[in-house]
Amino acid sequence: MDETYYLGAYWGARKESAKECAARTEVLFASLASVDPSFARWFQLGKSRKEGLKRSIEPRSQDLEKIISRGRDKVVEELGFRFSGWNGAPDDRDASAFDVTCGGYSARVSNFWLFDLPVQGPSADRVLTGSILAGLLRATAVAWEPDWGVVLSHSHRDLVEPHRVPRAPYIGWVTYLARHRGTVPPLPAPVHIEPVENKGTLIILTPERFTVSNPEHVSLAERVRGLLERGGLLEP
Repeated sequence: MDETYYLGAYWGARKESAKECAARTEVLFASLASVDPSFARWFQLGKSRKEGLKRSIEPRSQDLEKIISRGRDKVVEELGFRFSGWNGAPDDRDASAFDVTCGGYSARVSNFWLFDLPVQGPSADRVLTGSILAGLLRATAVAWEPDWGVVLSHSHRDLVEPHRVPRAPYIGWVTYLARHRGTVPPLPAPVHIEPVENKGTLIILTPERFTVSNPEHVSLAERVRGLLERGGLLEP
């Protein structure tokens, strides 16, 4: 079975209006086409593929605000807004989708942006590389200013979850840590470190596809996690 991957960016309570969330989404969408052409168009979810393809998401702030406003929690306002979409790829295994909760200011929930990434096909062949995923996480970090973010396989997450400190960042194929967490220390080769404006740091473990079937990859991730933990960068 193919190893499947996702991108997640997470931040704590941050009260933002639908307009403010729309402005951040517009910034993200404006940069996605330059990351990969499969991220150039997005659609709202429908009851069927045919219906969804009729519901194109226009990447303009005023249009996004209308969509986001419809996703407000009707009972508890402090839970923020929830909305989602997909890129309309003809093959579901080669499709990407997103899910977001934003504007929440309750300690009971976390704000997040998630990308489900393609599994198999021409888009997957392009996207599932260290450079493209670094670009995708960079764009997400610039737009949403999360506390941390990660590109991680579900298999790797399941492997490390039993030993993870609750609510602490995962260390994955590509990891983003906000600047306020501290300075990233020197890390072993082939790990590559990139600044994200003045907001934080990207950590790319390997340019090749990270897989849990490769013990060297898993060992490298654990070694980097240990160094960052000792440096105080992985506090919950």
